[in-house]
Amino acid sequence: MPHPYPIREIARQSGLSEATVDRVLNKRPGVRSSTAANVAQAIADLDRQRSQLRLTGRTFLVDLVMQTPDRFSAAVKAALELELPMLRPAVVRSRFDFRETARPGELAKALEGIRQRGSMGVILKAPDEPEIIDAIGRLHDAGIPVVTLVTDIPLSQRVAYVGIDNRAAGATAAYLLDQWLTNDHDAILMALSRSAFRGEEEREMGFRTTMRERARGRTLVETTDTDGLDVAVRNQTVSILRQHPDIAAVYSIGGGNRAILDAFDFVDRECRAFIAHDLDRDNLSLIQDRKITAVLHHDLRQDMRRACQVIMQASGAIDGPIESIPSQINVITPYNVPSQPLH
Repeated sequence: MPHPYPIREIARQSGLSEATVDRVLNKRPGVRSSTAANVAQAIADLDRQRSQLRLTGRTFLVDLVMQTPDRFSAAVKAALELELPMLRPAVVRSRFDFRETARPGELAKALEGIRQRGSMGVILKAPDEPEIIDAIGRLHDAGIPVVTLVTDIPLSQRVAYVGIDNRAAGATAAYLLDQWLTNDHDAILMALSRSAFRGEEEREMGFRTTMRERARGRTLVETTDTDGLDVAVRNQTVSILRQHPDIAAVYSIGGGNRAILDAFDFVDRECRAFIAHDLDRDNLSLIQDRKITAVLHHDLRQDMRRACQVIMQASGAIDGPIESIPSQINVITPYNVPSQPLH
């Protein structure tokens, strides 16, 4: 049990005598396992409290930079603001740069501005492009840690990724749709917002691989490069549905789900099964109204808490290894919608 504490301090924390603590730490005989466990717990408590003391009175200025439709950035912002009081005794202030559309160079310029102004860390949702990778490298060299959110940029110098395992999510969607579609000739529409987002690409790969294993002959039709914006999504979906009259289900990887459903209505077609991602304001309403079949959801508040904690770890304010730990994927149906989805 390596530790930096005097025996007297461990004894006070554990309620044991100094002699007993000394016997445990030096692994002398005659010590009960429960006594050793008490000493280990006391050291763990002291570690945690030491981190709390280091956080007291500290302010962390965190920047959120995201290329995403407004419905998702609004959900992320709400989740962060609900979580901020839970991060005390540290004080976290946040700045937001949200864009529905952007060229990679524009996002790189925004990240360069943060480097010049200074920041304790950046939470980033951006495409996996060379300009973005270079900008992350410059932030890293300036001592500003970057945490990727929802979609990873693994070859960059980001310190961690926070979000779901996107391949597993795609595989889950394929498994569910294969169960629900009884006609082997029913085709499935896969709707991406932009293929440059690695998270969406990985969802697609997980979906294709699993569907190929389970239903090799089923047709999969892809749409992309709409940025998840309603007008572009609707127009592209109408065109695809007219070209493929056998499409009967949707795996919406990148959003714009009201627009997709509007397109089905416009061409007078039934959508027999529809899987979406995230309980943003649109999807919450759609699943409550039973317009979509299921939502693959993860706890955004937990993600934002984890992202802030990683930034604190990178600054040395919190102990422990910095790790990319996938968020839990929850399958939400009309029967188990959380009463407060952001919690």
